[in-house]
Amino acid sequence: MSHQKVPIANRRFARSMRREATEAENRLWHELRGRRLDRIKFRRQVPIGNYIADFACLNSRLIVEIDGSQHADSQGDQKRDAELKRRGFRVLRFWNDDVLRDLDSVCDTIIAYARDNSLEPWR
Repeated sequence: MSHQKVPIANRRFARSMRREATEAENRLWHELRGRRLDRIKFRRQVPIGNYIADFACLNSRLIVEIDGSQHADSQGDQKRDAELKRRGFRVLRFWNDDVLRDLDSVCDTIIAYARDNSLEPWR
């Protein structure tokens, strides 16, 4: 990843978002932190340009977003995803309910995408 300066406000906002995580984000972070998920390194609430990714595996250029219903058909998310894709990232999105109801399947999907850079997200 290039070492562009991240605005201080983005870093502060990311820090506050770590403290105010949703239940789904906390559950997934429990699986991702400390390379627990198949030894893959993830960071959470990562500032990337003008955006903050919920979770990022920088080695695989993979961003994982956990969305509530306010994200359904969001044009803001489409614009954000396009910018992150332009920066070389793939954005994998899950609904909060997916994480809360079937965490194993979510984790299996994340492993597959982190290990195979040819896979493209479906939404």
